[in-house]
Amino acid sequence: MMSNVKMSNYRWTICALLFFATTINYLDRQVLSLLKPTLSKDFNWTDSDYGTIVGVFSLAYAFSMLFAGRVVDYLGTKKGYAWSIVLWSVGAILHAVAHLVPSKVLGFSLGRTVLAAGESGNFPAAIKATAEYFPKKDRALATGIFNSGANVGAILAPIVVPWIAVNWGWQWAFIGIGALGFVWLIFWLFMYEIPSKSKLLNEAEYAYIHSDDIRSDETVKVETETEGKKFTYTECLKYKQTWAFAFGKFMTDGVWWFYLFWLPAYFEARYNMTGTAISMPIAILYTITVIGSVGGGAFPTYFINRGMDAYAGRMRAMLIIALFPLVVLLTPTLSEYSYWWAVALIAVGASAHQAWSCNIFTTVGDMFPKKAIATITGIGGMAGGIGSFLLSKGGGILFDHYRAAGHIETGYSIMFVLCAVAYIIAWVVMKSLVPKMKPIEL
Repeated sequence: MMSNVKMSNYRWTICALLFFATTINYLDRQVLSLLKPTLSKDFNWTDSDYGTIVGVFSLAYAFSMLFAGRVVDYLGTKKGYAWSIVLWSVGAILHAVAHLVPSKVLGFSLGRTVLAAGESGNFPAAIKATAEYFPKKDRALATGIFNSGANVGAILAPIVVPWIAVNWGWQWAFIGIGALGFVWLIFWLFMYEIPSKSKLLNEAEYAYIHSDDIRSDETVKVETETEGKKFTYTECLKYKQTWAFAFGKFMTDGVWWFYLFWLPAYFEARYNMTGTAISMPIAILYTITVIGSVGGGAFPTYFINRGMDAYAGRMRAMLIIALFPLVVLLTPTLSEYSYWWAVALIAVGASAHQAWSCNIFTTVGDMFPKKAIATITGIGGMAGGIGSFLLSKGGGILFDHYRAAGHIETGYSIMFVLCAVAYIIAWVVMKSLVPKMKPIEL
């Protein structure tokens, strides 16, 4: 018999914790890009040098993701997330002493490597926690909400980082933002347990969380972290579902990172904007993207409520979402009139990315058991990191070439084309690999 006790809502408290962790994650990640004009001047970096530093982050993130998912699955969500944020907070703070290394490019690359290794655990742990605390029908919305922390971090960074740099020095921007992770860690250790061990949710909420597993006899078969056979990377790679997710991440992750790491440089190169002058347009741009993150998470429910299964509804929503980045193709033309056109058009593309991101992450929970989610997310994250490295390093080389030719805007125009069409290509390949949902039993 089902309980008549009013359902608690502790799962949303967990979602809030994931949101704040992701916010801190992106604050730490964006400090370097906002200080790029200052650091480039102080240390004589070329665009290719900067491309190397952010490319190293992408590459380190890629390979760390492969192991981060496995580690999170092995340690469990609580311990895995805790170690992740400790490592990335230390990495963020290390940037403050990176200039002490004789090669400044090497020094900052080392800091980015440690940051990347830690940050690689954020999404595997967050996606795993979402699968533990939410039924499938709510996971895209929960993912969209916590993933909007990326937008909030990107909004706060251009407001806070230049102010700290101007008033206290650029080193304190890395130290101050990096220390926030240790504050979050205190709340996480006291508040998170898997549902079966948590004393802060009641029987009704526990049954709702596991409502996907309710059978006709009204009993709940709970999938725990420890049940089921062990699995290997080789076994995971046998499934087309794994390759579909990985390809989608490879094609699209780099677009978001390009915006995150290169937009301040774009506004400097295109409009001679530096320091606090960049804060307002960047903050407004990422404020708009919150709509995509939360709205994108809720969008598939429109189709699911009309009879589609979770995967089919999600893929229908992702097809529509993939059309919106095409407006970025207009950026080179309309930005001639005002930089606000660039802000508006890129905001649409970035907003679409966040809508896409929360849905592609949720396809993992649709198709794989909870025990495999962090590992599969790590495989996809590795693919996304490799794609991001190629886009970041390639962009740096491209910009150096066209800057020397006196046409830096041409380099950015080429990159905007790649950012615009990536989602359509990703969707077509993903749909071809997995036309219909088929849950995997490992």
